Amino acid sequence: MTVDAGRYGVWQRAQDWSTELAVAAEEAGYGTLWIGGSPDGHLGLAEELLEATGQVLVGTSIVNVWKDDAATVAASYARLAERFPGRFLLGLGIGHPEATREYASPYQSLVTYLDELDAAGVPVQGRALAALGPRVLRLARDRTAGALPYLTTPEHTARARAELGEGVFLAAEHKVALNPDPAVARELARGAVGPYLRLSNYTRNLLTLGFTEDDIADGGSDRLVDALVHQGSVESVAERLQQHLAAGADHVAVHPQLAPGDDAPRQLRELAEALRS
Repeated sequence: MTVDAGRYGVWQRAQDWSTELAVAAEEAGYGTLWIGGSPDGHLGLAEELLEATGQVLVGTSIVNVWKDDAATVAASYARLAERFPGRFLLGLGIGHPEATREYASPYQSLVTYLDELDAAGVPVQGRALAALGPRVLRLARDRTAGALPYLTTPEHTARARAELGEGVFLAAEHKVALNPDPAVARELARGAVGPYLRLSNYTRNLLTLGFTEDDIADGGSDRLVDALVHQGSVESVAERLQQHLAAGADHVAVHPQLAPGDDAPRQLRELAEALRS
């Protein structure tokens, strides 16, 4: 593995990042800041977070290949690679048929996009793919630095590692709800999971992991929600996040679910301390 991401990172949607939160995450000891929610292909936010921090890696999770053409993204990558060598990872993904009007031939579209990035000089080790199923996991193995699974469990991480083999970067995203009120934490967890249960890419994958149609219906069963969003004390959450590493992940992207008024930097610090212990 050549991606220096640290064992844990912080995942937030583009609109939820601030330079203050980025600095707090780096100071807490997280190795990577992940920008989610289809960030713009000009990568302006990535540049802002890189400027605000000193050593942490910044990655996209993910740039949607339907939203931004490869030439634009390659030029943006080159700009960041020149200014911040070794500190940016371009995460790419195909999106979802329910959310993308242009969605067609997803696998071949990814291959073509990677071909165009090759031609534009984006190095294999500077990019990674959102991947759930075996075919795209193998594409991530063969054409990029590794895979970025989202909305999964340690069981999927073990399957992904078996598909990727050793020496290929594997970063598993996992949601956490650290609000001290269990009812609020459960509400945050269910709100985080529900929208994804209308997207076939995710529901197909969850069914392969042993969940049922009943688990997926009506916003998700407690069993499903609790598996996808860790809740409870920071110590218990840290222990469950470590299961991804035991299953073969190189890195876990921690995705906090925050209620209004939650102190995100404090939650990140406390969780980082528990992860180190």
